Amino acid sequence: MLAVSALVEGRDRVEVAALFKVSVKAVDNWWAKWQAGGRDALLSRPRGRRVGEYQVLSEAEQAAVRQAVLDHIPSDLGLSGQLWTRGQIGELIFKLYGVRFTEPGVGKYLKRWGLTFQRPDKRAVEQDAEAVRVWHEETWPAIRARAKAENGEVLFADQVGIRSDQVTGRTWGAKGATPIVRRTGNRFSVNAMSAISTRGRMHFMVFTESFDATVMCRFLARLVGHFDRKIHLIVDRHSAHRSKTVRAWLAGHQDQIELHFLPSYSPELNPDELVNADLKRSLPHTHRARNQAELAAETRRFFHRRQRQPHIVRGYFGGPHVRYVLNENPLSF
Repeated sequence: MLAVSALVEGRDRVEVAALFKVSVKAVDNWWAKWQAGGRDALLSRPRGRRVGEYQVLSEAEQAAVRQAVLDHIPSDLGLSGQLWTRGQIGELIFKLYGVRFTEPGVGKYLKRWGLTFQRPDKRAVEQDAEAVRVWHEETWPAIRARAKAENGEVLFADQVGIRSDQVTGRTWGAKGATPIVRRTGNRFSVNAMSAISTRGRMHFMVFTESFDATVMCRFLARLVGHFDRKIHLIVDRHSAHRSKTVRAWLAGHQDQIELHFLPSYSPELNPDELVNADLKRSLPHTHRARNQAELAAETRRFFHRRQRQPHIVRGYFGGPHVRYVLNENPLSF
């Protein structure tokens, strides 16, 4: 534009070419474009193909493959495995349309479709989708309404086991050489039960025996001792939770606590599962327990630390599958 402006002002084309360090021919081309189309003709245009031009698969074929990847696992469509890779998607394209793609070629389509390589969530095949729907739309709203009417406290609870030989998380190491974490060769474990509320409250119990109805009753007794109002405790359908021993204990404490059960095979609906995951991620960074007593002590330290961090406890309810708990009046309980 500056070169054309100089020509418009009457400067010589050779002088303009020297001033802008281009050839006279380039100056002539700019002038010709200016005369033919004005300023718009001089604006640069992107070079190369337009996005999507000359694609091997049509838009409809691309949409069909994308939907197949989102709705199915490979074994559903006659391929091997449960997780999609670029190679598997290439095989699907060949099976459907007889076209071979390299893995980088498949990757370009995946990027265009807005798909990314992710670690999938797990769901039990036994999970009842209708029961999950009823929980979301009927059961949970009814529990929340009752707790509010009774000025009660809603807590989600779960139990977890921690082993001495458990290694989670990642660390840095030389490429091609897996890092080694040195631990005691002795194997031991502890168990814990915790309960959390949207207020940021956390209650827990660490124990070394197996989890059973007796342990559950002990946890319930400790829990009711912390409250002067009724507790609505939401748990999974573990056999200990539904045992005769626990039912008998609850019958004697009806005014203090009531149990509600999540749908079967639906751990993702329980925010306390995120406490368990946090515990298992945190311990490997801090513990060098050499015996069961030390592992129990470190587990207690984790829970005591989280009790002093109510913002983290409230954050457990922000997970994508448990956010439903906060849908209405998030801090009302």
